[in-house]
Amino acid sequence: MTLDLIYETHATTTDNEHGIATGWLPGALSARGRREATELGQRLRVAAPDVVFVSDLHRAVETAEIACAGHALPIVRDPRLRECNYGDLNGAPVQQVVAVRRQHIEVPFPGGQSYRQVVEATRTLLHDLRANWQGKRVVLIAHSANRWALEHLLLGTPLEDLMDAPFTWQPGWCYRVEAER
Repeated sequence: MTLDLIYETHATTTDNEHGIATGWLPGALSARGRREATELGQRLRVAAPDVVFVSDLHRAVETAEIACAGHALPIVRDPRLRECNYGDLNGAPVQQVVAVRRQHIEVPFPGGQSYRQVVEATRTLLHDLRANWQGKRVVLIAHSANRWALEHLLLGTPLEDLMDAPFTWQPGWCYRVEAER
């Protein structure tokens, strides 16, 4: 049996529009982001998921609340879906974080965490999803580091390759997740 997993990024924030790497700061959706969250809600009507798991950071929760308004969908906040904690660089310009992020695949950002720690948190989430949601369709609403973790864990893509690739938004990434053996 398999689990259908749909990954969505949180909608655009004011920080995104100003080139700020929010990290573990809450962030807030911009007017554009609120429109994107409404569009996500329309996609969810078509996708008909059984549950939505969302990062507990404000920008992701705000995305989920707007997208799921009027749906009878359970929304589960899960801190394992948080963005990488950039520590001292939470709230810094994006280019400052991009310039050093490869150095923090294994070594935590000062005062924060490593990308490997995000992968491990995602691994435990996937384990729980496999155990409890087989045969279901699950939506995850989270951040770029979480998508990289999924691509790494489910497709075997090296983290370095994912970090170097330019981000291209799309309306959901779909994965078929096999049961653990």
